[in-house]
Amino acid sequence: MRRLRLPKREEHPVSFVPYGRQSISDADIEAVVGVLRSDFLTQGPVVERFEAGIAAAVEAPHCVAVNSATAALHIACLALGVGPGDIVWTSPVSFVASSNCALYCGATVDFVDIDPATLNLSVRKLEEKLIEAQAAGRLPKAVIPVHLCGLPCDMAAIGALARRYGFKVIEDASHAIGARDNGRPVGDCAHSDITVFSFHPVKIITTGEGGCAVTRDPELARRLALVRSHGITRDEALMAEPSHGPWYYEQVELGYNYRMTEMQAALGLSQLQRLDAFVADRHRLADRYDAQLADLPLDLPRRVAESYSGLHLYVVQLRLGEIGATHREVFEALRARGLGVNLHYIPIYLQPYYRALGFRPGHCPAAEAYYARAISIPLFHGMSEAQQDQVVAALRHVVR
Repeated sequence: MRRLRLPKREEHPVSFVPYGRQSISDADIEAVVGVLRSDFLTQGPVVERFEAGIAAAVEAPHCVAVNSATAALHIACLALGVGPGDIVWTSPVSFVASSNCALYCGATVDFVDIDPATLNLSVRKLEEKLIEAQAAGRLPKAVIPVHLCGLPCDMAAIGALARRYGFKVIEDASHAIGARDNGRPVGDCAHSDITVFSFHPVKIITTGEGGCAVTRDPELARRLALVRSHGITRDEALMAEPSHGPWYYEQVELGYNYRMTEMQAALGLSQLQRLDAFVADRHRLADRYDAQLADLPLDLPRRVAESYSGLHLYVVQLRLGEIGATHREVFEALRARGLGVNLHYIPIYLQPYYRALGFRPGHCPAAEAYYARAISIPLFHGMSEAQQDQVVAALRHVVR
């Protein structure tokens, strides 16, 4: 196997290209400044307007905005009654929040291997695991499919299995706002109970930090909103005793302070106006990558005819046998050439915390095979063709 020589900085005086970054306009800045000059910095009207905007964009009647997608996943589990003695399944190829949310509730977690073609949770593996779990009397309370890189999972098939086996579904669509599945927006909850989105700066739209949970069920929406804000209510219908006066509130269950600020909501509401343009630009850039990288020893992201990906990430998989270098050598050589490449993700169960829970290598072979050769290359709205050409040139140099 050949050894890649890492360049010295002076050999390649190129600008750094991150794998992802936010796109902030003057209108975004003005929206945030407008809130800073208003009477409310938190618990004001802009959060409600942002929630309404997201609900309209994804065609779901209820949206509850929170301070991160991790918080949204947590309250989604709580709203569905996940607790001690329950089991939650998710994809191993995701950020750790996709499974940690169940652990927060005292539940146990397991993982369903991925489909090597789409990189999403494998419906075939899910069905096989459900058959085994039913025989053992250990069916999951909930399944959390992850729309990795913005490509929608096969939610119709997962929804059908949910109805057959009686589990709840939380879509982790942190990568997928603006995506569509069979012409319908991801987040309409046609085949799930709750969908979660992320608004972290590297995501498709941003609120700085932030997330939300959307649902079609008004009772779930009420529960989500309640646990978002300390479990406190001013709704007399939910109180244990008659109101003492206009000041009165009651804590009716244990909740959290997961509220989104007005500044975050203002930024998100402004960004939402450009959602379609952001996703379309990602597709334009991905099309250029598809054309310019087609002859290299790389497996490129799969496009699915019935889906329109959010394209949060553009992940290439190295054909290491043809490249003649290790995964790490390629990664470090690309970094040395000014590319902020990354890897999404290490299979969750390989983390030390999860190994302490009893997980071992080999639990999800397809996920581990993906991890051994995946690299996320730069893709973001506002990326110039010159920056993209820099990425392509570096890849050509390194893998050939």
